[in-house]
Amino acid sequence: MEKSRKADCYFRRLTDDKKVARYLSLYRIFVIQYVKTMMQSKVDFFIGLGGFLISQAAGLAFLYLVFEQIPSMQEWNLEQMLFIYGFAQIPRGLDHLLTDNIWMVGWQMVIKGTFDKYILRPMNIFFQIVCEKVQFDALGELLVGFALVGWAVSKGTVEITPIRVLFFAVSVIAGAVIYTSVKLILASFAFWLKDSSAIMTTAYEVADFAKYPIEIYAKPIQVVLMTILPFAFVAYIPSTYFLIDANIWRTIGAECAVALVIWIVAYKLFQKGLTIYESAGN
Repeated sequence: MEKSRKADCYFRRLTDDKKVARYLSLYRIFVIQYVKTMMQSKVDFFIGLGGFLISQAAGLAFLYLVFEQIPSMQEWNLEQMLFIYGFAQIPRGLDHLLTDNIWMVGWQMVIKGTFDKYILRPMNIFFQIVCEKVQFDALGELLVGFALVGWAVSKGTVEITPIRVLFFAVSVIAGAVIYTSVKLILASFAFWLKDSSAIMTTAYEVADFAKYPIEIYAKPIQVVLMTILPFAFVAYIPSTYFLIDANIWRTIGAECAVALVIWIVAYKLFQKGLTIYESAGN
């Protein structure tokens, strides 16, 4: 009996390993195909990347001009603000790079019926959506983010240790999960509303507030960033661990907990939406 259970567990693990290998192989194929398509329109890529870098340069110039007039803002100095700004760009860039196609669910796929193709294929639907497109202009966000974080480290604003590097990586992944989960929740509204792009756009405009300490905002905005759209957990809250040695469990731990909960909610809502989806032809 014991041997039978062990054998059953072994074959189950073997099956799971094969499934993971299959999905990784499919992801590689999807990405290669998308890169080939993108290379046919290189101009669009460089225009998108250039536009992003210009907008970031304008934002950073504004921040610099503000601190030319005042030494600190709510007890945060320029170096600390730039660290938070850069930190916020990295998980957002990771989300943008890998899961940007979720936008299309809320914008076009449901209302036009092009979502049908995912249902007809014998693969996980969410996997198909995210691997169909890799948004390489997100490299601009990652470049700016790592450059600002690196600059803050070089100025001695943040102390670097192996454990802090590990927590930084964990925080970035958790932050990307929060961004992706919020996007998936709002995109899933399209199963009921047919088009949820306006809601998604508004939410991602609010996400820009995550680049700065939430103390500089009015209380209602702070509440939104901590609850309804928990972007404060993406950069500001984990940044306090690195900048002012805040408690690890109240910062990185809280971020990971929020990421786990909101991901479960997002995926459950997405699955619920799939059950009521009707093709545009119906």
